[in-house]
Amino acid sequence: MLLMLFVETWYERGHNVLINPLFKTGVAVRVPRIYQPITLSSGQIIDLDAQAMAHLTKVLRLRVGDALVVFNGRGGGKGNGDGSEFEAIVSSVERRSASIQLGNALHRNVESPLELILVQGVSRGERMDYTIQKAVELGVNQIVPVNTERTVVNLKGDRQARRQQHWQAVVNGACEQSGRNVVPEVKSIVPLQQWLDESESGQSSSFNSSLNAGLKLVLHHRAETSLADLPRPEGPVIVLIGPEGGLAVSEIDAAKSAGYLPLRLGPRVLRTETAAVAALSVLQWLWGDFGNGRIDCNNRSGDETKPGEA
Repeated sequence: MLLMLFVETWYERGHNVLINPLFKTGVAVRVPRIYQPITLSSGQIIDLDAQAMAHLTKVLRLRVGDALVVFNGRGGGKGNGDGSEFEAIVSSVERRSASIQLGNALHRNVESPLELILVQGVSRGERMDYTIQKAVELGVNQIVPVNTERTVVNLKGDRQARRQQHWQAVVNGACEQSGRNVVPEVKSIVPLQQWLDESESGQSSSFNSSLNAGLKLVLHHRAETSLADLPRPEGPVIVLIGPEGGLAVSEIDAAKSAGYLPLRLGPRVLRTETAAVAALSVLQWLWGDFGNGRIDCNNRSGDETKPGEA
């Protein structure tokens, strides 16, 4: 094998592989990524908790000297040493403990220039998990679960808190798999009307920042407007999607009163989990970082560089 003169990190090319600097063989191998929500720095040794240890040693079957990538969810594309994502190796594995040592910092920006907020009617079990997982893979920035008239999942008290934690774990895993180094937050479940009132006023108790969106959309299969009819928004896009059975007519009317534009995605009725995937995909193609859309993927400022057609 050829001796490498330098380590080439394939992450810069968007691949979920890198060259293992320990062996310097030039052989590209798939390297697992793990999320650790702590401050990270080069050379740091991290003692893994029981869950992380089990995942690395029993699921991924990593051994001492194996490579991985560690990130803390705070982003790493500015190249300013913010210390959010690092190459790492497994430094020790004992019967009841394991540790990793961080190496060089990685500075990547894989976030879309289009900010997306998904307001999703709570659906059952695996459907909600699927929606959240795919939304993260498609670049959503925030997820707001809402209870609607047709929500059939009754989550209150501790059950609601545990479900929110479960959904956040789904988000974390989706970031590990997809290469994202900014972890979206799943907000607490709120009644739909409360969310509409807060988004209409431009402020939300669930958010640290203003909700002055560039475009607010509510999916409705009988709407007349399609995305092809809309100009590029100046600001975040909020997408409201109902649970199984969709939103009630009164809820569509309430959304319209709060400034939401009814939108259809073709002539067919989509399942709730399909609707989220379809809507976010088309939005990223039109105004985000999908390769054939209106945005030059190398232009991270979000300026239009291609006229494109919807």
